[in-house]
Amino acid sequence: MKRSRTGSRHPADSGGLWLYGLHAVTAALANPLRTSRRCVLTERAAQTIGANLLQRVEVTTADAAQVSRLLPPGTVHQGAALCCEPLPRRHLDDIVGGSGRKIVVVLDQIADPQNVGAILRSAAAFEASAVIVQDRHAPPESGALAKAASGGLELVPYLTVVNIARTLQQLGAAGFWRVALAGDADQPLATAVADGDVSLVLGSEGAGLRRLVRENCDTSALISVGRRMESLNVSNAAAIALYECRRGQVAADATAIPP
Repeated sequence: MKRSRTGSRHPADSGGLWLYGLHAVTAALANPLRTSRRCVLTERAAQTIGANLLQRVEVTTADAAQVSRLLPPGTVHQGAALCCEPLPRRHLDDIVGGSGRKIVVVLDQIADPQNVGAILRSAAAFEASAVIVQDRHAPPESGALAKAASGGLELVPYLTVVNIARTLQQLGAAGFWRVALAGDADQPLATAVADGDVSLVLGSEGAGLRRLVRENCDTSALISVGRRMESLNVSNAAAIALYECRRGQVAADATAIPP
């Protein structure tokens, strides 16, 4: 592990992506698909991350103020910043093949990196196969997205596609049961989710799902909430939907009779 003691700009930082926060940086360093350039850490953050991961990257020791100067104003970095390359682009074919049940989350024009990052975190927690977004109406890979995902960006493929409706058609052709989450649906999510591969489709909190996107789903479902609250934040809705899908899978696994 190479060490220096300055928090200033470094030639290797040019054109790099800055990730920050202990969970995001630790997960990125542990990800074999991530190419890391340089890690800028306080002594305490370096101890938390551990020498095993840090031996793979050049480490610069700095104080918290020096780390802050490398990042956007007001960034909560916990003393950890990593200059790295973006993750390799993933494709739909990488997700739909293979064995085992697959659950993907499809996001229609959800642009807030905090919401999308929280959805990635839930997707990792409930073992989703991918989060799919449209390239023009979703947050790009960034430090803010990775921080909100708390390591989930490194664990769940984040796919950008040109056309959500066309992608849903491809998922349908691959055998996915496509469920649109909508407040005006007439059935609860628990009865709408199939046992096989599932696509959970969520829209923005204001506009909801676009017409063509919803038309390319097999069914729609709602998450029932009490009268005191009209609706849920989209990241909370995604977490509940993923839990519902995962709960059914766990129940099926528990009742399966071994050969």
